[in-house]
Amino acid sequence: MFKHIMMPVDLGHADKLDRAMTVAADLAKHYSAKVTFVGVTASTPGSIARTPEEYREKLAKLAAAQAELHGSTTDSHAVFSHDPAVDLDDHLIKACDALGADLVVMATHLPNMADMFLPSHGGELARHTDISVFLVRHA
Repeated sequence: MFKHIMMPVDLGHADKLDRAMTVAADLAKHYSAKVTFVGVTASTPGSIARTPEEYREKLAKLAAAQAELHGSTTDSHAVFSHDPAVDLDDHLIKACDALGADLVVMATHLPNMADMFLPSHGGELARHTDISVFLVRHA
């Protein structure tokens, strides 16, 4: 049913993604699918990485660690933006197309009042792509 799962990740909050990464790995095993971890960041130095190359390496290490932990096939895809806070949804939508993903698994937060005015990233992906989006709330 699914061949390529895309999982957006924020390397600054990777410690809170265990549950969503486990769901992605379980689905990948069940469907013999590949999981590609996608990170969107600025190309300027930041708290996660000082250079785009360093960011790519850290994202690739996360993907490799997940492959080893779950015995699944993984990859990484880094996207660089002038303003990730503004461009995140557009870049994730483009990544879905570029990767040929047919499922997105992503972590989400508990809904709050702000969601009435600012749609969630998962909601935007569901609205602007024709693929399935699986939102996983972290505990």
